[in-house]
Order: sequence, then C-alpha cells, then structure tokens
Amino acid sequence: MRQDDNKDSCKGKTLGERYVILVTGIPAAGKSVMAEKLSADLGLPWFSKDSIKEGLFDTVGFSSREEKVKLGVAATEILYYFAEQMMRRHKPFILENNFETSSRQGLVELLARYGYRAFTLCLTGDYARIYERFLQRDNSGGRHPGHVTNSGYSKDGGAAPSPVITLEQYVAGIRSREMDSFSVDGPVLTVDTTDFSQVDYEAVCREIRDWRKLSE
Repeated sequence: MRQDDNKDSCKGKTLGERYVILVTGIPAAGKSVMAEKLSADLGLPWFSKDSIKEGLFDTVGFSSREEKVKLGVAATEILYYFAEQMMRRHKPFILENNFETSSRQGLVELLARYGYRAFTLCLTGDYARIYERFLQRDNSGGRHPGHVTNSGYSKDGGAAPSPVITLEQYVAGIRSREMDSFSVDGPVLTVDTTDFSQVDYEAVCREIRDWRKLSE
C-alpha cells in the first residue's frame, strides 16, 4: 500500500461517542507511529502502554526481572484505568499496545460494561524484515531503558545487555502470545508494515471512517 500526500482526509465531523480504536501488532511494526498519526488526524486522545511504562521506570525503576514484569503489569492496569475514564464519559479514543491473549479478557469486559465498539488495527508483516528493524531499534542507543531486554537491572546503574534475541525467539514470542491475531468483537484491519513507506495511510483512514458511519 502506498501513502499519498493528502493530509486532511482523516479529518471531519465528530463520530459516534462510544468507540475505541485499538492499535496493536508485533514488536517494531510501527504501532506508536501509526497511533500518533491517527491521534493527530482524527483528533482523538491516544493512550500508550509504552509511554506509561517509561514514566513508571523513570519514577520507580526496577532492579530485577520480577520487578520489571510487575512494572509492565502496572502499566497495563493504568492503561485500562485511562480507558475506563474515557468510557465513563462516552468519549472516543485510541489505545496502543502489543495486545495479546492475556490482555483480551480485561478489555472485553470493559467494552461490554460501557457498551463500547472497537475497531482493531493490527500491524504485522514479514517477520524476518521487521525483526531486523527490531534489532536496529534496540541497538540504536535511543531505546528507552524501560524497554530494553537485559539480564542486569538497575535504574541508576544501567543494565548489562543480554544475548541478542534470535529471529526464532522473536517469532516464537509473537506466535505464543498471538500478537498479530488479537481481536475483540468488531472489525479487524490488518496492515502490512514491512515497508512503512508503502503503507496506504489514507486507505486505513477510509476503513475507519466507513466503519464509524455504518455504526452510526
């Protein structure tokens, strides 16, 4: 899919109140890039688990694998807290996370409790090529320390890098956690982001607009 130069095609009238756009997919597929652009063009609040996790790390950090896992769980709980506050006020919004099987039940319960509809945007592609992007991201030095895989944990002293994750481990994690097959009730649009420059962003927007019109 190819991106064009129309910057305003996502904009327009406010749509139905009770809906959420879920941006999910595999590691390094471009979830944050996509969610941020949709947030700006659609005028919707955007909540990201990774952003929450970074804030928690900067505040409390972690000094063990167990603490790192707990911090991730806390970030998810805060993400769902934000989601519930938006739902209580009948406001549309975007949630971005690498949603997986274990994430589904809590989200389904929230949607049902507040009568919300969900549109799932799942980013995936050629595992081997996105894996290379995954490695480049972790080795760039710009990755927030709250995310970097490591074997030594210290907020103040840094972390000793662990052996590089292999392609086989990367793919096994995706499949075991069903990161690119996650869904709740509602439509799922799968977008191939192997080459992000080829993504037809305007087509993604049209799919979302059409769904909202039908729902209304």
